[in-house]
Amino acid sequence: MTKSALVLGSSGGIGSALVRRLSDDGWNVTGLSRSDDGFDLTDPASIARAAEGLGDRRFDLIFNATGALVIDGAEPEKTIRSIEADAMAAQFALNATGVALALRYLSPLMRQDGRAIFASISARVGSIDDNRLGGWISYRAAKAAQNQILRTAAVELTRRNPGSIVVALHPGTVETPLSAKYADHNPTITPERSVDALLAVLDRLTPEDSGTFWDWKGERVAW
Repeated sequence: MTKSALVLGSSGGIGSALVRRLSDDGWNVTGLSRSDDGFDLTDPASIARAAEGLGDRRFDLIFNATGALVIDGAEPEKTIRSIEADAMAAQFALNATGVALALRYLSPLMRQDGRAIFASISARVGSIDDNRLGGWISYRAAKAAQNQILRTAAVELTRRNPGSIVVALHPGTVETPLSAKYADHNPTITPERSVDALLAVLDRLTPEDSGTFWDWKGERVAW
């Protein structure tokens, strides 16, 4: 049977690479993005409309490839003295609350009778335990909040379908506009390499891994 995937943020660097890879592998792929469909994780009505438009379709994989490090020109903070309420709220709206809304409206479209995955791009800097450098407070906090949202959703979705898997993923430092300005000191990988690696990680996961956090190398990340 042909597998079906729903890719959120399908016009971005990681999202578009994922659509191509899954399509090449024979998946039936549906993409949603702000530029192509008006799908916006900061707009609950747009998510609800997308879910309604998908009707009774069911997906083996829902992959959230959205996210942003710089929103409306607000750069990551280097110190707590730079925190601005509006900039922090914007980070949470996209990178945390938006993921919660995606789960609210779209998780019912996951296949309910076997293995079904909801995967979302997080970031290693969202790991509280791994934080050694400080800085980037709003982005770190929003990604940490996303991780808790995913962890909590995993508990509920397992009750609906014991075959469900909900995971956070760190994609590496990917060569996309999001990371270009901040990649000087980190080795980068192409979106295609990141996607290949992340799909290999997902292939190895079982329902017992639901509610966990993994990087593109297949290593588990501490919360």
